[in-house]
Amino acid sequence: MFGFYRFACVSPVLKVADTAYNTEEIIRSAKIAASNGAAFVVFPELCITGYTCGDLFHQELLLQNSTRSLLKIAEDLKDCDSVVAVGLPLRIFGRLYNCAAFVQRGKVIAVTPKIHLPNQREFYEKRHFSSGRDLLRGACGASAGSVAGTVTCFIEGASEVPITNFITVSGRASGGLNCTSNNLNCASCSDGSEVRVGVELCEDLWTPAPPSGELALAGANVIVNLSASDALVGKRDYRRNLVMNQSARCMAAYVYASAGVHESTTDMVFSGHLMIAENGSMLAESKPFSRETEIVYADVDVERLNMQRLSEGSFQDFDSRAIIARAATLEGLRGCDTLQYRCVSPTPFVPGSLETRDTSCTEIFNIQCAGLAKRLEATRSKRAVIGLSGGLDSTLALLVVAETFKLLNRPAKEILALTMPGFGTTHRTRNNAVELAKLLGVELRTVDIRKACLQHFVDIGHDPQKFDVTYENVQARERTQILMDIANSEGGIVIGTGDLSEIALGWSTYNADHMSMYAVNCDIPKTLVRHIVSWYADRSVQNLNQTGAELSPSETGAHLETREKGAELAAVLRDILDTPVSPELLPADSNGQIAQKTESILGAYELHDFFLYHFAKYGASPEKLRYLAKYAFKGKHTDEEIDKALAIFIRRFFTQQFKRSCIPDGPKVGTISLSPRADWRMPSDASASDWL
Repeated sequence: MFGFYRFACVSPVLKVADTAYNTEEIIRSAKIAASNGAAFVVFPELCITGYTCGDLFHQELLLQNSTRSLLKIAEDLKDCDSVVAVGLPLRIFGRLYNCAAFVQRGKVIAVTPKIHLPNQREFYEKRHFSSGRDLLRGACGASAGSVAGTVTCFIEGASEVPITNFITVSGRASGGLNCTSNNLNCASCSDGSEVRVGVELCEDLWTPAPPSGELALAGANVIVNLSASDALVGKRDYRRNLVMNQSARCMAAYVYASAGVHESTTDMVFSGHLMIAENGSMLAESKPFSRETEIVYADVDVERLNMQRLSEGSFQDFDSRAIIARAATLEGLRGCDTLQYRCVSPTPFVPGSLETRDTSCTEIFNIQCAGLAKRLEATRSKRAVIGLSGGLDSTLALLVVAETFKLLNRPAKEILALTMPGFGTTHRTRNNAVELAKLLGVELRTVDIRKACLQHFVDIGHDPQKFDVTYENVQARERTQILMDIANSEGGIVIGTGDLSEIALGWSTYNADHMSMYAVNCDIPKTLVRHIVSWYADRSVQNLNQTGAELSPSETGAHLETREKGAELAAVLRDILDTPVSPELLPADSNGQIAQKTESILGAYELHDFFLYHFAKYGASPEKLRYLAKYAFKGKHTDEEIDKALAIFIRRFFTQQFKRSCIPDGPKVGTISLSPRADWRMPSDASASDWL
């Protein structure tokens, strides 16, 4: 469903050189994984015999028994549609190879020999095995410049089996034809849910140029690694980083299964490290040193990987004919009916852990400040002019401006904040704007726009009691005119405050708050704006516990001189965080409270940011957006709320592109930007019909 496939990796209990015992445990574990919905089950390297057999690998009985075990595994799993990958020693063309074998529905469908054999310190694989490099090149019978076909080996009882480290899945092409991907012209190569598997064995990953890199360029979106990596101090973390980094470089899932504690401990110990990573993120990982059979699962989003490769990376620049020509083919692969082994964050733009919060927010803040500092220097601006409403966006923008001026060793008084009360301005937001400016030490001016707007209503013949779009936009444009004119008179530039969520939804007035001379928040979505302001408030309070009476300006990020001001700033920021998001363009209610609440009109910003993330970054369809949102927000937002917000998001995202086509400059902060000069180029008159 929607390109999700469940992968499992297993570190089974085993007895070294006892193929019968090991085979039964492999079959038992594979059936458990299959019953839990796993489409692909990966076991460790040489799991049928045990990795630590040593010179027993040169015993005829062990080699015969391991081959018989492979056939028994295939036979006993013939009613199972899962693909199972196991490790064993195999004789091919008179040499012994350390192999991965793949079985599905009673058949051995492929064999992959290990390429890189470790032969240093505690490892001496070249004593027993040959490298499979020549077999995998498929060079037999190929002339210069031609593409060789598949090399096969004969396994008694299994007939001819392809030797390959690239496995495709037969399936349904986008045009509706049934075909397999080892046809070079096959239309299913563009099927967004198709799985293509690349294979590595242990040491292959640890080399300067792992085979998975070439396999990924050829189209592999899942890499499986059958491994036997011993436990050393610090090696677990290093191994985890290898898997995560390789999955990121390959834009692939990486399924890693390593041998466990029941291998021989004559000279080393194995911890049974199991990992499933996806494009740099760890989806599942086992606990070390388990004495029982361990299985971990993850639901991998293959469709997401495929879509991301279309817009990122260099996957279109590689000649993959040689690899595709030797591919083996699976007879289908079952997708996930429901998500069970995957975390879908409801706030994908927000740092995921408290441990990384300070580092992430500091880096975001530094990017914003560096961008603004360069613009101020390049324009030789005497002042920065900013409209301060007492809302979230202008608050973050002012904090960035204050930090930037400190970075440039310029006084805070060169920052000019304008509060421009209109028909919907409340005492709460006005008071917070005044307090924030005072605490940051910037100049504050008040320009009441109501008189000018009433005159403008007269000039254009608009009834001031008609609270329509004209009523709202007159105020927004009046404020922008004031900001621009004062910036001209002061020799400054207007700092834009609008955020990425508003840009995506077009929630701005064209050529009013839509426009500025540098937009510091243009790549920060609303959920992240809230997170950063909260982080800034927390830091201000945390600094109260530091030794000494004075706060460090470099730590607070503003011109705070006393501990008391730190507490006051935190209090103001938290009240701003608690204030409903609103443009305050319609009159307040009878109690003087905000009546025009943005999220009551559009739906929750966390929903819109969620849609934006998966739509813009991964090209998710509306059906998939709806499915993911209902999974991520279960118990928080009803299906009706999600459906309504999604329809609004799609409609506004398409109809408001004309505003994005001429937005001002601003710094890219995350992986998603809607700047027409950078990440997003879209016709302003595109139809949303298919998406709706």
